[in-house]
Amino acid sequence: MPKPVPVPEEHELRVNKITWGGLTWVNIESPTTRETEYLAENYHFHPLDLDDCLSRRQRPKIDEYEDYLFIVLHFPLFSKEMRVTVPSQVSVFIGSDYLVTVHQGVLKPLVKLFKDCQLHEETRQTYMKSSGYLLYRIVDRLIDYCLPITDKIMENLERVEHDIFDTRGRGTVIELSVLRRDIISYRRVIWPMRAVVATLGQKTQHFTPEDMEVFWGDLVDHVDKIWDVLDECKEIVEGLKDTNDSLYSHRTNEVIRILTVISTVVLPLTLVASIYGMNVPLPGGVDEGNLTSFVVILALMLVVIGAMVAFFRQRRWL
Repeated sequence: MPKPVPVPEEHELRVNKITWGGLTWVNIESPTTRETEYLAENYHFHPLDLDDCLSRRQRPKIDEYEDYLFIVLHFPLFSKEMRVTVPSQVSVFIGSDYLVTVHQGVLKPLVKLFKDCQLHEETRQTYMKSSGYLLYRIVDRLIDYCLPITDKIMENLERVEHDIFDTRGRGTVIELSVLRRDIISYRRVIWPMRAVVATLGQKTQHFTPEDMEVFWGDLVDHVDKIWDVLDECKEIVEGLKDTNDSLYSHRTNEVIRILTVISTVVLPLTLVASIYGMNVPLPGGVDEGNLTSFVVILALMLVVIGAMVAFFRQRRWL
């Protein structure tokens, strides 16, 4: 059971209505218990459906009743703060002469369409032919709204791909992780939508005099295309992750190889310097003022360095 949203004493009823040609479109943004009470008083909707309108964790579904349908749909919305696609819920009650939409007011196409219908008679005439047709046009706009989000993901993949092969890029691991999370979240929104949209055409046909089978079939194709693109994005991001891991391993191995060569070259020099640095008399030791022994020891070190470098080159380690 969802927790009721607290309602201020001076809360203004967030119910907007448009009536045209016998059809009423009721639009509710950011609903509270006050709005659901209004719906309960003016329509005979099931109480559980009204509770679902206040919950943001409902799965997409279609509940059939004798004279209306209750539909829950999720559409993708990109959160700039979290840098991830999140689901935005739209609850719909559809009857023969009314359509009720309940949402949080963050889906711009739905908000804009309602305002256009409020302001322009031509828009009302085009979209409000019947409740079934109006629902189709709303879903059509919201599915089209998915395309810019999909295009943005593709652009980000291309940018990260360029950064991976740029040795100056250092934030590619984080960017890849963010992209993977975004794609996974987007897929979670689209996957259940496919089944609901595929069923809507048949379920809502008796709410419109027109044959809407072809129209809804076109929407199903759009959702399938979005899913196919997300599948491709998933494969690309997995491939880029593997490539990035391989490149980082190669770069790390190169650094380790160079450091190993330096350590190997310095080791015998350190050994020679340590032996002659002991505070005991040694053959060929460097006495105060005797530069000959110093030059001989220095030459010996250079010979060792040259021999080791030549050996490394012969073995193709350098």
